[in-house]
Amino acid sequence: MTVLAHRTDTVTRDALAVLQPGFEGTTAPDWLLRRVGEGLTAVGLFGRNITSPEQLAALTAQLRTERDDVLVAIDEEGGDVTRLEVRGGSSFPGNLALGAVDDTDLTRSVARELGRRLAECGVNLNWAPSADVNSNPDNPVIGVRSFGADTHLAARHTAAYVQGLQAAGVAACTKHFPGHGDTNVDSHHALPRIDVDLDTLQARELVPFKAAIEAGTKAVMSAHILVPALDPTRPATLSPQILTGLLRGELGYEGLIVTDGMEMHAIAGTYGIERGSVLAIAAGADAICVGGGLADEATVLRLRDALVAAVREGALPEERLADAAARVRTLAAWTRGARPDAQPEGSRASGIGLTAARRAVLVTGSTKPLTAPYVATLAPVANIAVGDETPWGVAAELAELLPGTEAGVFPEGSGAGDVLAAAGDRTVVAVVRDAHRHPWMTEALDALVTARPDTVVVEMGLPMAASRGAVYIATHGASRVCGRAAAEVIAGV
Repeated sequence: MTVLAHRTDTVTRDALAVLQPGFEGTTAPDWLLRRVGEGLTAVGLFGRNITSPEQLAALTAQLRTERDDVLVAIDEEGGDVTRLEVRGGSSFPGNLALGAVDDTDLTRSVARELGRRLAECGVNLNWAPSADVNSNPDNPVIGVRSFGADTHLAARHTAAYVQGLQAAGVAACTKHFPGHGDTNVDSHHALPRIDVDLDTLQARELVPFKAAIEAGTKAVMSAHILVPALDPTRPATLSPQILTGLLRGELGYEGLIVTDGMEMHAIAGTYGIERGSVLAIAAGADAICVGGGLADEATVLRLRDALVAAVREGALPEERLADAAARVRTLAAWTRGARPDAQPEGSRASGIGLTAARRAVLVTGSTKPLTAPYVATLAPVANIAVGDETPWGVAAELAELLPGTEAGVFPEGSGAGDVLAAAGDRTVVAVVRDAHRHPWMTEALDALVTARPDTVVVEMGLPMAASRGAVYIATHGASRVCGRAAAEVIAGV
């Protein structure tokens, strides 16, 4: 009986150790602290948990009163996807802007500075970078989160980002394996499918992940995508062929494998999060990310108990769960002992994000001084990864540079007539985001430019195939610093 009780306690602790749950609020609830004391080794943070660097540092310190090596993870890509600056917009451009500049030293420095800020707040695991090759321009969820459509460009910048982030003592989690770039479905809503052959996968999707592994990435995040050439029945997160056979075996990866959010419909709507979590660990995943939507104690206990029951019933080998928990604890131990690399004298530049954003701006046409323009933002619905709470655009930044600037936001269904009626005689600055994916936006923009040839067009998503307007500005991202860089071009400063 004593041996059985000890075995049960060990399995329960291991089941807790492989979970990366979220929670509500800006302080750690009692239930979370209690579970950390019982063996929970990682916690995930989201925008709802953060109000300031000082508050975040206090929160992570609170978590570490229960165990000093707890993994505190965050989805901080910079650019469009930010949790540190969810209410004001990121101080860093995203991957596409860095890829457009194509200076790996710059990418490494940006990631190093971002990592430094995370480390100062007590965050030690970042679910970034995205290593996806954005080969499908209609991709609704990757886009500017990718370094670009060129495989080798994406590979060298993925490696540089991993090196920079981990030089700050923050573990990188390269995603979304085996590559989410060639999809036209958002896995938050459904199960995407990539129908390419093995040769294409080897030459395109896998190359940046190989670069990340060679760069020493501490974690890799799986994608909820079906890749029939690798596994015709199960998505990557649940596939032994992909996680164990390909990632562990063929690519030789030994670090932590983390799942993408298990509440995403690609898993929750097809397998359910309990069964999905058991299948993921059995397939070779080591950590279950959950908490973007389900962020309560009941969810943690449901998943813990599902894993324990699977071990008892023989559906999940106890050794596999123990191995997964050991990998989590190994990464936790690394973060506790990690010491940031020494920075070269003068390299800590608080404005490096804006510097990078300025370098990424592409301008077509000749700018001329404007006085109090009208900024019309044609706004699509944001994908879940980005969120709709983070502001974007150029209106606020341009108003600082050109007093008297007025602005309006025009949602789907708006047309050029709505913009012209609001703008009056003012020069129009039309701001769009992935106009090529939104026919209503392209139609409105074309009609607007026809009616007002002096319109300035700012594209803050993927650049257009052909420029529009008297001046066309591509920022390669919609973070706050990308908006600032575009505003400076418009204002002529």
